[in-house]
Amino acid sequence: MAAAIPANGQAAPMSKEERKVIFASSLGTVFEWYDFYLYGSLAAIISKQFFSGVNETAAFIFALMAFAAGFAVRPFGALVFGRLGDLIGRKYTFLVTILLMGASTFIVGILPNYATIGIAAPIILIVLRLVQGLALGGEYGGAATYVAEHAPMGKRGAYTAWIQTTATLGLFMSLLVILGTRQYVGEDAFADWGWRVPFLVSVLLLAISVWIRMQLSESPAFKKMKAEGKTSKAPLSEAFGQWKNLKVVILALFGLVAGQAVVWYTGQFYALFFLTQTLKVDGALANILIAISLILGTGFFVVFGVLSDKIGRKPIIMAGLLLAALTYFPIFKAITHYANPALEAALNNAPVKVVADPNACSFQFNPVGTAKFTRSCDLAKAFLARNSVNYENVAAPAGSVAMIKVGEKEIVAYEATGLPADEAKAKSAAFNKEITAAIREAGYPAKADSNAINKPMVVVLLLILVIYVTMVYGPIAAMLVEMFPTKIRYTSMSLPYHIGNGWFGGFLPTTSFAMVAANGNIYHGLWYPIVIALGTFVIGMLFVKETNHIDIFAND
Repeated sequence: MAAAIPANGQAAPMSKEERKVIFASSLGTVFEWYDFYLYGSLAAIISKQFFSGVNETAAFIFALMAFAAGFAVRPFGALVFGRLGDLIGRKYTFLVTILLMGASTFIVGILPNYATIGIAAPIILIVLRLVQGLALGGEYGGAATYVAEHAPMGKRGAYTAWIQTTATLGLFMSLLVILGTRQYVGEDAFADWGWRVPFLVSVLLLAISVWIRMQLSESPAFKKMKAEGKTSKAPLSEAFGQWKNLKVVILALFGLVAGQAVVWYTGQFYALFFLTQTLKVDGALANILIAISLILGTGFFVVFGVLSDKIGRKPIIMAGLLLAALTYFPIFKAITHYANPALEAALNNAPVKVVADPNACSFQFNPVGTAKFTRSCDLAKAFLARNSVNYENVAAPAGSVAMIKVGEKEIVAYEATGLPADEAKAKSAAFNKEITAAIREAGYPAKADSNAINKPMVVVLLLILVIYVTMVYGPIAAMLVEMFPTKIRYTSMSLPYHIGNGWFGGFLPTTSFAMVAANGNIYHGLWYPIVIALGTFVIGMLFVKETNHIDIFAND
């Protein structure tokens, strides 16, 4: 059984068994996140390998759709594996999740491409992505619950904080292996076959993780509950069919996890997206800058986990949410200043207008990449948003074709609805050429000048974003574990976590892009994480109670 606090009030030193538990759970979760991130990093190459039967644009769309599917099914994985974890135990369930995740990833590495086996290739790939998403939905809850139930009172925040470092380390490992392989084999070979290496390497990581996990015993809290005959016979019904438990699930989602998710995805994913897609920083350099900030910031997960044992989980998480919401705009504007000063100057000195019928403009939210936007307004706005051009929306008469004004120049867009593919392609090429020439003349750069980037300052700003991540994410595993009774803990904590991180967080980049395209300001997408973080802050402050004092052995 986990150690209790002795009479002198001091928790006992970490035992050898407890260190092994933390290492095994953290290591396994690092590998799982490594596997999961590989696909996102290599989406462009994978689209050419497995969706080559369609045009290049559609291929990339299908690849993104497969990636989104992994996020979408995570809550369902939480239900499936959460139920198993509460029925048969934590150890065996999160052993199954890592086997599924690792096997799926390895198979991607050996899967024949479209040119070899035709339509079967993309079908198998999407099935593998779904399996990975389901497995990831069960992994986090199992690892966090397992570690927390081994931890002594007064050290749950410190122990579970190591789990919180794993997503960052997994991302870092995937970037490192991809960059290393690219450098070693060269870009041409990497695009041809070298991209498979990071997927194949994961089987070694999987073998190590499974070997370690096989040596672990079941969690003390689950063994105690099972010995007393108190295990749940219907975890899903108890967790979500009884209001006393369901209301805690809802509070966990909207008072903790939704805000944590958007702060985490903004600090690690949207920051990278903003550097590469908005500021046009070279992809390899952007990855290096992100990686440095992650190395410098990852230790703060443990710092805030330890601090949460002393002053409480809630104050740290709420402070992180509030700080992020209040400072995102100045931080991202400063990143623009230091990463692409030429773009900053163009945004200030060369205003652009889109004159269009407001009723002909769509909100271009496209999380799975299947929608086609063919109206002239959508085509104009999407082009400007992709090229990081701020613009003002000006209403035009109903039924008119959209027009872009760059200084004194006026470029009329085109309606692609119903056009034959060849004609639409030709019009697109002509329009893109004309508007590209106009914005370049106005000073909008095609890409960031690497020599003009103030790299130390960019790293400092990225590090601040990572520290916000560590504040909201470091203590949250312990807090979620403490919110729920042992017999339905795995199920109850997994669902809000994966709805928050899979949906609120996972779809942040596409939502933010749609907001930028609709409004015309490259920073407008930040309102998405800011509003959710502030909403979570208010709900959390009003309704979520502190949990670090709770005895989870008695919480049955």
